[in-house]
Amino acid sequence: MYASQLKNSLLRLHNNKIFEFSVIGVIILSSLLIGVKTYDINPNYLLLLEILDIGVTIFFLTEICLRFITTVNKKRFFHNAWNVFDTFIVIVSLIPVDQSEYALLARLIRIFRVLRLISAIPELRLLVNALIKALPSMGYVLLLMFILFYIYAAIGSFIFESINPTLWGDIAIAMLTLFRVVTFEDWTDVMYETMKVHPWSWAYYLSFIFFNAFVFLNMMIGIVIDKMQQEHNNEEDISQRLKRIEEKLDQLPR
Repeated sequence: MYASQLKNSLLRLHNNKIFEFSVIGVIILSSLLIGVKTYDINPNYLLLLEILDIGVTIFFLTEICLRFITTVNKKRFFHNAWNVFDTFIVIVSLIPVDQSEYALLARLIRIFRVLRLISAIPELRLLVNALIKALPSMGYVLLLMFILFYIYAAIGSFIFESINPTLWGDIAIAMLTLFRVVTFEDWTDVMYETMKVHPWSWAYYLSFIFFNAFVFLNMMIGIVIDKMQQEHNNEEDISQRLKRIEEKLDQLPR
């Protein structure tokens, strides 16, 4: 009985909005501590930073234990990728790094504490999940972009090599030049240089920019937006199902 009451109290604490904001605040504090350590600071403050870092680590450990205790089906706790990620970050944070040969690696991994903001904020989790699910479809768009890059690079290398071998010497360099063009990094200088010899070359650049910067980029944005909408609909469906279950439980005789 007491165990059940304790679990219910921990569950209320875990679902409390103030506690959720506290978790977000500590994650931000942890990120600031990492940033502060990159500066040359007074040695007198190093002890304070170490104490704060230990406090943050203890808080993270407590929070992940609380999340595990309040999980109904504990066997499925680590089926959630975010739980695995958070647990990994906490475990790495517990490793002493001062006199260890892996100190640099441990410190670098601690930087990823910032990513815990994603697992702490549902809206960010939705965005990341949508992005991950969009990657397969985006891969086909990227493949199509690569094919177009390759064709245009081959054409540019054959036609413009004599004008500027530095930019069009071979197909690999030509692809780098086209990447500069598609990112609009002084691309007009490249175009005007070739137009002095081939006045029609403006069509080459404009058609390349049209397909890659406008068509394919918008296709990728559309894929991400579509997946975001699907994730949002899934979240709403889950919320409605949980609400119906809670209503049915409330109607049961006690």
